[in-house]
Amino acid sequence: MNLEVIKFLILTTIILLLPVTIQEGYLLNVLVFVGIHTMLAVALNLLLGYAGQISLGQAGFFGLGAYLSGILTATHGLNPWLAIAIAATTVTLIAFIVGFPILKLKGHYLAMATLGLGIIIYIIFNEAVEITGGPSGLSGIPNLSLGSIKFDSDLKNYYLIWVITLICMGLSLNLVHSRIGRALRSIHDSEVAARVMGVNARLLKVQIFALSAGLSAIAGSLYAHTMTFIAPASFGFNFSVELVTMVIIGGLASVYGSLLGAALLTVLPEMLRAFQDYDIIVYGFLLIVMTMYMPGGLVKGGVTLFTALKVKLNKLRMGSAPNA
Repeated sequence: MNLEVIKFLILTTIILLLPVTIQEGYLLNVLVFVGIHTMLAVALNLLLGYAGQISLGQAGFFGLGAYLSGILTATHGLNPWLAIAIAATTVTLIAFIVGFPILKLKGHYLAMATLGLGIIIYIIFNEAVEITGGPSGLSGIPNLSLGSIKFDSDLKNYYLIWVITLICMGLSLNLVHSRIGRALRSIHDSEVAARVMGVNARLLKVQIFALSAGLSAIAGSLYAHTMTFIAPASFGFNFSVELVTMVIIGGLASVYGSLLGAALLTVLPEMLRAFQDYDIIVYGFLLIVMTMYMPGGLVKGGVTLFTALKVKLNKLRMGSAPNA
């Protein structure tokens, strides 16, 4: 069996058995958000880590998925699963159309363009009061259900979110290890060289941009049906920056790194609440230290640390061995 498959199966087993050790309550609710953030981080990592295209508007696509699904169900009474499909398809098409002009830009110009797109979407959420509820938010969004099972508790939401997140991770792993994944990495390393080798870089960048937006929209829809209430404040610029931080801290071009980055930056603020007014200072300090000493992210940093310890242990064994 492939080593990658074994690793994924071990991760799946751990995640599915984790609630057994946790009583239903606050911690389980936090882990639900870890799942949603993991899906968002994986989506952004496909674009930023593998294709090398930065986006500061990912929260906008997340919000579009949430609002489209919320409006279709709460206002128009549509089936939630159908609403999620419509929201994901609509956001993917919007991103595909918008992606052609935006992805002609590079570097900080691309970052500014995606930032502007995210701000426009955020303003629409606030100003279209009759449709979105404006700053007061949109309520009355129904929970998801599957047959007689209604996902209205933390435990049920945990399994719903994480099953979909694991599917998302599995498909992403399959993608990045395919021919398309190799083409994405070639664009990241040198777009000119990729074009010379016959890669349609422009179309592929737009496609991965649209895929990233579509996955973010699905995460947004799941967020809306889990919370049953959404407001524009959840989809602002700050959250886009937080998503970029999750990807960088976890490790660029690493699907498993996306999980670690999302878990750390979701759980850490909750753990730092004990510091009250100083939590943001401690939070910032920890991020600086991690960036300084693990610039490749948690996954690469962990591998480097493990390798260094292994070499050191081997040297100690050789030094302690009796002379012939």
